[in-house]
Amino acid sequence: MKPSHDHNYLRGLLIILLVGLVSLFLLRQDTSGLVSIIQKYQNVGLVISLSLYTLLGATFIPSEPLTLLLIKLYGPLVAMTVATIGNTFAAFVEFFIGGNIGDLAEFEKRKARLPFHLGEIPIQSPVFLLLARMLPGFGSKFVSLACGVYKIPLPTYAWTTFVSNLIGAAMVVVGAIGLLKLV
Repeated sequence: MKPSHDHNYLRGLLIILLVGLVSLFLLRQDTSGLVSIIQKYQNVGLVISLSLYTLLGATFIPSEPLTLLLIKLYGPLVAMTVATIGNTFAAFVEFFIGGNIGDLAEFEKRKARLPFHLGEIPIQSPVFLLLARMLPGFGSKFVSLACGVYKIPLPTYAWTTFVSNLIGAAMVVVGAIGLLKLV
């Protein structure tokens, strides 16, 4: 059993290293060239934007600035649609990462020791999946990773993720439009 346990830690370390490297790479890039490509080639820009959302899912970099850019370039409806689809793709990346780093037996032992009865969270519940993804910060990433660890059924994960991403994108777009009217 020990080689399998070591293999899981090695896999987890490799995924964490990859996420760190992608985050570092994205943070150090000059995005002005990318923005000009998206502006000039709008159809290709949508594909690039969806790819960026997906990549951002594997990092700790928020995707809201990209959504704001899309509002400016394409308008609120297109921005909301692309943000919803892109963040859903990103959530599937997070789900995949969680499914590959999680040793369920070890996770259950650690979960049982969490304070404030956090170990009793109903991760299988669609209501929990919808509400927990709305937590600010890394709530949605945590839920996606945990769903991967717990092997939540893909249809349940897909629809709850899509609905919560649609609501989240709508909130960002409406908030951004309100802020733009103030300026």
